[in-house]
Amino acid sequence: MATALKNKDELIITRIFDAPRELAWKAWTDPELFKSWWGPKNFTAPVSKIDLRVGGIYLYCMRGPDGKDYWGTGVYREIVPMERLVLTDSFADEKGNVVPASHYGMAGDWPQELLVTVTFEEIGGKTKMTLRHEGIPAGMMRELTETGWSESFDKLAESIVTSGTRIIAERGKQEVVITRVFDAPRELVFKAYTDPKLIPQWWGPKRFTTTVDRMDVRPGGIWRIVQRDPDGNIYAFQGVYHEVSSPERLVSTFEFEGTPGHISLDTVTFEEHNDKTRLLSRSVFQSVEDRDEMLKEGMEEGVAETMDRLAGLLAGAAVERKAA
Repeated sequence: MATALKNKDELIITRIFDAPRELAWKAWTDPELFKSWWGPKNFTAPVSKIDLRVGGIYLYCMRGPDGKDYWGTGVYREIVPMERLVLTDSFADEKGNVVPASHYGMAGDWPQELLVTVTFEEIGGKTKMTLRHEGIPAGMMRELTETGWSESFDKLAESIVTSGTRIIAERGKQEVVITRVFDAPRELVFKAYTDPKLIPQWWGPKRFTTTVDRMDVRPGGIWRIVQRDPDGNIYAFQGVYHEVSSPERLVSTFEFEGTPGHISLDTVTFEEHNDKTRLLSRSVFQSVEDRDEMLKEGMEEGVAETMDRLAGLLAGAAVERKAA
């Protein structure tokens, strides 16, 4: 649900998100999550820098479907955690210097600095978010601004919704980012990632039989997982743990033995909010070509099914835990 009001020199948009307030707040204050939703439809945000303190500066790059970059910056005026953000809003160049709107071919009467206020109110596990954008002159630019915010908030709803897997694979970049919110505390999610008895119950598409050959969960430890498809074909994967911080973070390499030498670095973080866990997994490949080849091989479909299987496993484990 969303409403928009237009006064003399401001735009007010209210929207209710099906997500806890902690996640909505984090979407505005975590640079990586911010990149997943900022900008209108078909725009991406390849750069996000946030110095979250009063007087701190933020800087972002918004990239259009034609490849053109638009930079913006501002200063945090007020920060009330989980409740309120007040920040200035200006166009900028890539170095963060404030520039007039005409720098990007826009109307010359656009103010050099506007003010944005965002408030967050939790209502029954959902979040009522109100945005007030002050200083916007009337006319076409205000209409475009309203459209831009509305489309951004559509993307935000997808980013923080409490079910479903979000996979971000930006063109020309050598990484894949996966997010999912599980209805289980992070100790259980972390255990599912590190217990060799649990791995076969969710790792990979259901049609495969999965066996853990080795799993030494410590920095420098080796893991190896073997899968067999219905036709009897065998596929093996291996890697080395670089960081193990229970239950917050796992960093390890990933290599398919069928194409040796093509290695990605996977970082998985586990963040708990009200007994739910937001998982963020970032896989950085050695090249854009390696990343794109994995996508061609059906990575997105495999990840979505795998995350659904993990959600099912965790739901059962959470019920058993509550009953104990």
